[in-house]
Amino acid sequence: MFDQFERSINYLRISVTDKCNLRCVYCMPAGGVPPMRHGDVLSFEEIVDVARTAVEMGVTKVRVTGGEPLVRRNIVALVSMLAGIDGIRDYAMTTNGIRLSEFAADLAAAGLQRVNVSLDAVEPGRYAELTRGGDVREALAGIAAARAAGLSPVKLNCVVQESPEEPDARAVLAFGQAEGLEVRFIRRMNLSQGIFSVVIGGTGGDCARCNRLRLSCNGLVRPCLFSDLGFSVRELGPRGAIRRAVEAKPACGGKSNEMFHTIGG
Repeated sequence: MFDQFERSINYLRISVTDKCNLRCVYCMPAGGVPPMRHGDVLSFEEIVDVARTAVEMGVTKVRVTGGEPLVRRNIVALVSMLAGIDGIRDYAMTTNGIRLSEFAADLAAAGLQRVNVSLDAVEPGRYAELTRGGDVREALAGIAAARAAGLSPVKLNCVVQESPEEPDARAVLAFGQAEGLEVRFIRRMNLSQGIFSVVIGGTGGDCARCNRLRLSCNGLVRPCLFSDLGFSVRELGPRGAIRRAVEAKPACGGKSNEMFHTIGG
């Protein structure tokens, strides 16, 4: 698939839930948010239908996100269903790692290829502060389990305020280097103000090369993280929603009234 700017659109990020077991300061209010109604969240069958259609239309890379994907009930079954789609060449998940030690081996057996783990600090107090109560030991155990299960390469996503030279970021980098893990730095984004930049060590945020569509957990195919545009797979069907999203993909991100936990930033 090509959009109007001749960018090849071959990457689908799938948000499978709006729920999360952390309350990271840059992602969610301290008190959380009201959960979506059960009927508004796509079923496994609906998600697989959209993914299969996207692959038929040219998608080769799929990433499962949230919220936190590992809090979705029976997530391993969904991972297996998606793995059965012929044509996916790059199949990954982004997770905070808190439940990864529990699921890593089963995810690998189900067909997941690799994981990105969000890790913004390694010092326990700072991690608890940034995640509003998270235990970094659980995240680190999840990273170790992912490596043991062969979910490689394990990549670390570290959110920074301004620079990788910040103390927390330098500590995450040192940990990554010691463990042989790739580290990517993501400057804090603001959807409502349209503030974003290119991921340091990755490709996200580079609008001229953007190849992504996003499927929100409530069934909207979104052409851009920094846009309110979304096309319902329930109203338009998967093919129609994907086609409309590709046609509407903007040259560059703008602003959005959505929240990261819903659309899988």
